[in-house]
Amino acid sequence: MGRAFEYRKASKLKRWGAMSRLFPKLGKIITMAAKDGGQDPDMNPKLRTAIINAKTQNMPKDNIEAAIKRASAKDLADIKETTYEAKTLHGVLLFIECATDNNTRTVANVKAILIRNSSDVLKNGSLDFMFTRKSVFVFDKTEDMDLEELELDLIDFGLEEIEEDVEPVEDGEDKQIIRIFGEFASFGDLSSALEDKNIAVTKADLQRIANTPIELTDEQLEDIEVVIDKLEDDEDVQSVFTNIA
Repeated sequence: MGRAFEYRKASKLKRWGAMSRLFPKLGKIITMAAKDGGQDPDMNPKLRTAIINAKTQNMPKDNIEAAIKRASAKDLADIKETTYEAKTLHGVLLFIECATDNNTRTVANVKAILIRNSSDVLKNGSLDFMFTRKSVFVFDKTEDMDLEELELDLIDFGLEEIEEDVEPVEDGEDKQIIRIFGEFASFGDLSSALEDKNIAVTKADLQRIANTPIELTDEQLEDIEVVIDKLEDDEDVQSVFTNIA
């Protein structure tokens, strides 16, 4: 019992530590979406999506509402999106997306992390041909869901690929999920089409998918995880995409 308790305690502390970094990042995305398109989720698809993603990460309702209200604050810093590209160990490419109110700080932090972890900073645009931006939606599979029919219904809205997968659930059985990929420009259309079908999306975002993914050994993956973890620990880094299969 003692070891099991310590394991659960360590897992819980790890989750709490992740939340302390994750919630501010989710809040920043919500604030940016509310500032750009208004504070009404029904009229702002980008904000609606940001809220959905925050809820799936168990972000408290009060935090979400505070992030929305922050968009109208007179002293709100100007938050801008920026990207960085790099090549790290074992030929792995990194596409780093950030949201920052201080670009000088972000540049210094990201470059320092990369250099200290045997990574080369690349000129922006170097990896454009290595990744393709896609709209990605995830939702639970239900017993009455017909994937072939769903695929046919969504093709006109920009659907490119649909796949069935399994998602592990802590302290429970794995659950069946559906993941769909669509054109970058079709994010809004696909989101609306899924809403019209009363499909509860659990995650929706724009991802950079590697055109030529590479395979790594477990030992090599551990090396890369060190670099990615340090990048994701930075308050301004929103997402890190790689060309790992």
